[in-house]
Amino acid sequence: MILAGDVGGTKCNLALFEPQGDRLETVVVRRYPSSQFNQFEKIVAQFLVDARADLGREPGNLEAAGFGVAGPVVENRVQATNLPWIIDAAALAKQLGTPHIVLLNDLEACGYSLESLRPAELATLNVGRPAPRAAKVLIAAGTGLGEAILYWDGARYFVASSEGGHCDLAPRTEQEIELLRYLKKTQEFVSFEAILSGRGFLTIHTFLDPSVTHASFDQPGVDPAPEITQHGLDGTCPVCVGTLDLWTSLYGAEAGNLALKALGRNGVYIAGGIAVKILPKLKDGTFFRAFCQKSKLAAILSEIPVHVVLNEKAPLLGAATQAAKSVGE
Repeated sequence: MILAGDVGGTKCNLALFEPQGDRLETVVVRRYPSSQFNQFEKIVAQFLVDARADLGREPGNLEAAGFGVAGPVVENRVQATNLPWIIDAAALAKQLGTPHIVLLNDLEACGYSLESLRPAELATLNVGRPAPRAAKVLIAAGTGLGEAILYWDGARYFVASSEGGHCDLAPRTEQEIELLRYLKKTQEFVSFEAILSGRGFLTIHTFLDPSVTHASFDQPGVDPAPEITQHGLDGTCPVCVGTLDLWTSLYGAEAGNLALKALGRNGVYIAGGIAVKILPKLKDGTFFRAFCQKSKLAAILSEIPVHVVLNEKAPLLGAATQAAKSVGE
């Protein structure tokens, strides 16, 4: 058995995998609210109890475990970006009884899943002209904004993790300049993640028209993003429509920035839970127009394939894949 985890600021997904031919197949998967646990090890312990109940038996020895965590991995430890947790490979090895523990940035884990995804697990925004063995890039908005670059090493793609989501917000239009001024009133540093994350929807909505509110805005512990995006998709609130449009345009612009920095001519992949939920908006051209608007290099960007990762468990699969490989190393 291989244990894998996708550790984020909002939720933690954990799963057990077994090899089935050339793929790893999910045996048990569970989701846990991150805020209800003060240590990641407690989630792992709860998952092992739940897995026994789901299987009706002991899961057996764990050969390895891999975890994709929202934060930089330094010396086999991660200080989670949006959580008060430190995740330590040595502590997990002791808890799980295996020396084969792999810690990855969450986008790094997702990147290692791409070669295993089936065609039905991708939605294509631009067919483009793939450039074999050129770089690929991955961007994912969720609780935060993650980015990664995939380089061909001569045999396979190697995923380089990044904290590019924390780079400075780069406004392009008068409206976006005003948005930056609005944010600077309360934030010394304004990153792309301040907007391109779940919390960004309420920020933009309030910026556009603070007089318009919805039921979820005043409910403690309720995320307004689903209500805003739903109203934006069905067109029932003009402010929500404008919010979704501006958010999507900025997302496309930053994806284009990442593609240029890595010259990701073999594909741009959009992952994260938000992309799946607003897929109709991503498909309407707003994202791709902003992606391509880069002056002299617009023609190159227009030829890059752009795909949305529909399998929200992709980071689990990538973490499990790297954990399995660690056993033979």
